[in-house]
Amino acid sequence: MGQSVNSLQLTFENRTVVVTGAAHGIGRAICKEFASRGAHVAATDILNEPLEHSKLEVEAAIEAADTKGKIKIYRCDVTNSAEVSSLLERVAADFKQIDILINVAGGVAGQVHQPIEKVTDEEWAKVLDINLTSAFYMIRAATPYMKKNGYGRIVNISSGAGRSSSLTGIQAYTSAKAGQIGLTRQMARELGPFGITVNNIAPGFVLSNPSTQKQWDAMTEEAQANLIEAISINRLGTPEDIAYPVLFFASDFAQYVSGQVISADGGLQLF
Repeated sequence: MGQSVNSLQLTFENRTVVVTGAAHGIGRAICKEFASRGAHVAATDILNEPLEHSKLEVEAAIEAADTKGKIKIYRCDVTNSAEVSSLLERVAADFKQIDILINVAGGVAGQVHQPIEKVTDEEWAKVLDINLTSAFYMIRAATPYMKKNGYGRIVNISSGAGRSSSLTGIQAYTSAKAGQIGLTRQMARELGPFGITVNNIAPGFVLSNPSTQKQWDAMTEEAQANLIEAISINRLGTPEDIAYPVLFFASDFAQYVSGQVISADGGLQLF
């Protein structure tokens, strides 16, 4: 049976949350929102200096919220299965449990649109590894800890590209994010009997890191204006706009929700 309505709270005290891609925008915002609500956050990325900056921002958020939240940072290449396994072992040793996994790591690896016949094997593989294979590695490594406790929340961050097409025309990115949505649904089916829910957030265009800023700057002023006009609420998203629905999926309020996708895009794509 689920919890009674009166016992449900948007708090994460005594929960351990692993967040990949924590060095910038969306990942950093997710770490701050969880920690400010009492969570113990294991923040990981491959970028050392920005990850240290994330730690400072999260610590400031914890102090401002006056919670028992914590943050510990870990450098990890999430496209390397051995590093991922080692990461989860270290997190479990440090925090004694793993309750929530948020797969944020992704991106276009600095690529821009080019005709399909010009895309190399290496370019294709790199984007799939960052966006899809990394999520597979993380879920595979995290689920034994969740199964042991009979509880888990997994939230994957895909993209509107995975539900439709890439605004910037990067074929591998669209394919990887669509694959990640498929992985979300399959894992929801497989892991549900163990008390683990698996859901997905599909963000719209968010200026959240150097890569997305580069993509935005590469657009003409007309293209930028057209994109904002196409968004129902007429603005680009912020990292916090993505973090809030993540909190919902990870909370008690979503205990009966699994295998679902929320498009956090301001009404750009209306399904």
